[in-house]
Amino acid sequence: MTPKFVPLLLLFCAFGSEAQDRIYRCGNEYTNTVARERLGECVLISGANVTVVPALKAPSSKGASNSVQGKPANQRAKDLDARIILESELSKARVRKLELSAEYNNGEPEKLGSETRNNQKYLDRVADIKAKIQSNDADIASISRELARINGSLSASSR
Repeated sequence: MTPKFVPLLLLFCAFGSEAQDRIYRCGNEYTNTVARERLGECVLISGANVTVVPALKAPSSKGASNSVQGKPANQRAKDLDARIILESELSKARVRKLELSAEYNNGEPEKLGSETRNNQKYLDRVADIKAKIQSNDADIASISRELARINGSLSASSR
């Protein structure tokens, strides 16, 4: 052997012996060193590779200061943003309802020029306006329900 490879050989031997350590199982704990008083409760594991994954850390009390009643601050901010967007959508839907109601005129909208000779065209437009009003009412109801849910969520987290 050449003198250059002797340090490498010693290095490989050191790592090889480290991988050959004895592994003991003491209950749910794996270790390569056992105190004499625990030797009776530990079992030698031979010929097995053991991989130990560290447990997750328990939540610290520091995290509790970042939340209100267990709700993270970023979720609270998202809820506030959602509420602002929903309130905007609700006001647009209410304005649209007023426009449609004015156009519908209690089921008797004004006839357009092309509808004076074609009554079916007029009846189709009246039915279309009525359907749009019903759809808009459903939109208003669903936005209101969602707003109530978010407002309840926000008020519950601020208690």
